[in-house]
Amino acid sequence: MLRAVNVGSKSLADYHSIVSRDLMAEVRALAQPLEGKRVLHVNATSFGGGVAEILYSLVPLMNDVGLDAEWKVMYGRDDFFGVTKSMHNALQGEPITLTDEDKATFERYNLMNVGGLTDDYDYVIIHDPQPAAMRMHAPIDGAKWIWRCHIDLSTPHQDVLDFLTPMVEGYDLSVFHMAQYIPPGDTVPEPVIMPPAIDPLAPKNMALSPEDASYIVDQFGPDVERPLMLQVSRFDPWKDPMGVIDAYRMVKKKVPDLQLALVGSMATDDPEGVEFYQRSEDYAADDPDIYILSNLNNVGAVEVNAFQSHSDVVVQKSIREGFGLTVTEGLWKARPSVASNVGGIPLQIVDGQTGYLVSSIEECAARVTDLLLDPDAAKAMARRGKQHVRHDFLTPRLLRDWLGIFTRLADS
Repeated sequence: MLRAVNVGSKSLADYHSIVSRDLMAEVRALAQPLEGKRVLHVNATSFGGGVAEILYSLVPLMNDVGLDAEWKVMYGRDDFFGVTKSMHNALQGEPITLTDEDKATFERYNLMNVGGLTDDYDYVIIHDPQPAAMRMHAPIDGAKWIWRCHIDLSTPHQDVLDFLTPMVEGYDLSVFHMAQYIPPGDTVPEPVIMPPAIDPLAPKNMALSPEDASYIVDQFGPDVERPLMLQVSRFDPWKDPMGVIDAYRMVKKKVPDLQLALVGSMATDDPEGVEFYQRSEDYAADDPDIYILSNLNNVGAVEVNAFQSHSDVVVQKSIREGFGLTVTEGLWKARPSVASNVGGIPLQIVDGQTGYLVSSIEECAARVTDLLLDPDAAKAMARRGKQHVRHDFLTPRLLRDWLGIFTRLADS
């Protein structure tokens, strides 16, 4: 039932002018002894969210340096994704308990998808909890299995963690964004720390001229001559869109011509997305200066790029956050940034240097106001943020880290 994703092709050489020569040389040196190794990535969706965006760039670059890499998406219906969304929320701390029927649904779909594992691979990378149980039933012998967890398991609801633990015991390694995300106790295979990254050459992050960005934003209604506050994220309770609206309303008292855009996508594995989109619209209460947009309004990668490139302040008001690639994107576009002091965001924002970290709606509003009223300081901070991303959070560095993991497992 697994469906192959067509990722096209990319060339590592195209990144020479963006990242350091030392990094490029390191990637080539690590890749050479791995030439021809077969790599399979499996996740739950090919659209929406950071995992899919990462794989669209990472997989073709793995192929470009000599590996034989592919990406497959598991089959699932609403009943399965309803269960996995509950699992996701519980593993991030919500007090949700799965019923026996939920557990049976999860296991049934994982077993159903194992039938797609018909080839021999050297490395199988399973992303997040949705396909985690496939390892228990897999027919592939000789492969090294890696569980790549993109969410924060530091304070999981114990019942759901106990359900997940037997599924991942058979993996050779587990990979987390941060050491703090590893669940308590001896519940996962040997963990490796590896933050994610963005592709600077993808349509979502490629350079746009100010004129092009303004033209695109203008098509969706905002007045491009007035200041714009932006959050890009899924419509999800963990992203706190209502808190963003509250902060905007506070800022607007001092910056009356401010506008707000909430821009996101509806991922196929997130059944709550439409509900929270509607709740956000209701909370906006017909404010003509609030724009709530998604792929349902024909907002794609280039349009998100335009909003990020044009905005005066980018915010990420998350309550919990695995890493926050939208923060990375805003920093890469040299946008003044304000984000919650949670999850992987502090890896990206050095408070007061590359952006501002905040812990409340009031603090978010105050920092956004500071940036809007002091544009020179805001621009200097944003330039430092871009350089931080260039050094630490671009795809060639992520490729190097994966090659290092493959080398480590090959020698084990």
